[in-house]
Amino acid sequence: MDMAIAALSVDMNTAKVQQEMGISVLKMAMAADSSLMEEALEVVESLDPNLGNNLDVTA
Repeated sequence: MDMAIAALSVDMNTAKVQQEMGISVLKMAMAADSSLMEEALEVVESLDPNLGNNLDVTA
């Protein structure tokens, strides 16, 4: 009986560590995605808004 309780405790702690690791990896992925989005927005905002408005079709 004592070994079963100890094994259960170890299994529960292992599951907790795995869950915390998964959450940590997910947070890192979300932070990376948000930084990429911020960089993309900066590039878009720096573009000339008049670029591509006029098209010369005479040859």
